[in-house]
Amino acid sequence: MNPFREKKSILKMMKAMVRSEESSDEGAALRIKETVDRGSFREIGKNLKVLNPLDFPGYSEKLREAGEKTGLKDAVVMGTAKLDGKKIVIAVMDNRFMMASMGMVVGEKITRAFEYATKKRLPIVVFATSGGARMQEGIMSLMQMAKTAAAVEKHSEAGLLYICVMTNPTTGGVFASFAGLGDINIAEPDALIGFAGPRVIEQTIGEKLPEGFQRANFQYEHGMVDMIVERKDMRNMLSKLIELHSRH
Repeated sequence: MNPFREKKSILKMMKAMVRSEESSDEGAALRIKETVDRGSFREIGKNLKVLNPLDFPGYSEKLREAGEKTGLKDAVVMGTAKLDGKKIVIAVMDNRFMMASMGMVVGEKITRAFEYATKKRLPIVVFATSGGARMQEGIMSLMQMAKTAAAVEKHSEAGLLYICVMTNPTTGGVFASFAGLGDINIAEPDALIGFAGPRVIEQTIGEKLPEGFQRANFQYEHGMVDMIVERKDMRNMLSKLIELHSRH
């Protein structure tokens, strides 16, 4: 093959990848725009920012780079909004920011979202995605699992609705805490959902896992999620579920 043509082909492919990322890489902001009534979203806790509590080497630089890439201070955006006129609390995780790993700020913002929803007696919708706990924050990251789960429980005890939408991937400590505790758990098609990933499990047990293991269909068939909904249909489904719950 002509080396010059090969180089041009590679450059063309790289440019296409960049265009694709630019057109779809809107993260939490795009998800909120697709889900709630236009102009209704009011962000809460926007200025919460983590400050490398353990002085983990290189962590401050990673946070800075993630912030520059996404325009976010951490991996979740939360606030109030309306969905077909019904007021809700919404929290959206953004896996462009350090794979939406859960550290102190993510845990605090999720907790505040549930506390606000409980205080105002509102339903809450969480769009979850994560690679798990943020290792640079050590035990402080793991503590967020109990903290968020406790906030979910108080919201549940108040008789309020919590819908969790698990997007690809929803794994680790996020799945094992607040993401797995929805009154209604929705998965997007082919989302990877579980605690440890398939590769870790295979290496641990020394066996090959079934095809599609931990994907949305597998989890639906085994009762881990209640329904699978495509992104284009998500807004309508959420609106129907919230409307049904409001009648009781």
